[in-house]
Amino acid sequence: MTSISLSVNGKSVSGDVEGRTLLSAFLRENLQLTGTHIGCDTSQCGACVVHVDGQAIKACTMLAAEADGADVRTIEGMENADGSLGVIQQAFQDHHGLQCGFCTPGMVMSAAALLKDNPNPTEGEIREYLEGNLCRCTGYHNIVKAIMAASGQDVSKIAAE
Repeated sequence: MTSISLSVNGKSVSGDVEGRTLLSAFLRENLQLTGTHIGCDTSQCGACVVHVDGQAIKACTMLAAEADGADVRTIEGMENADGSLGVIQQAFQDHHGLQCGFCTPGMVMSAAALLKDNPNPTEGEIREYLEGNLCRCTGYHNIVKAIMAASGQDVSKIAAE
C-alpha cells in the first residue's frame, strides 16, 4: 500500500492505495465521487475524463499513486459555488446534450478543457476535440451545440436534431 495526498475539487484528501489502483477507482471507491464513470477501462470511451493539474486526462489511464500531490477536478467540482449547475452543465441541459447521461461527465470535463484552451471553437474544432469521447445516444449534434452555447456563441440558427 502507498499513501497518497492530493487536492480533489479544492479539498485536501488522502488515502492508502495499492500500486495498481487506477485514479478512476480511487475517486469512485475511496472518495465516493461516482460522477467519474468507468465505461471501458481501456481509454477508449472518455467517460472517466477528469482534470489533473489543469489537464484533461482519462482517469482509467492514470494510477492513483501518480496523482499524489496533484490538483484533481471531477464533474462534482464543476458546479457553481452555490451548488447550481456550472455554465457547461447548464448548456448541456438547455440544449439537450445528454440522453442516458453516462458519457456526460466525461463530455463536460472535455468541453471545459477545450473551452479553456479555445474559448470560441468552431463546430469542426469541437467535433475533433471530442474524438476520444464516445456517446451512443445523442449523435453528438446537441453536445456540439451545447458546447458552442457554453462558449457564448449564438446557436439559435442551428437546427434541432
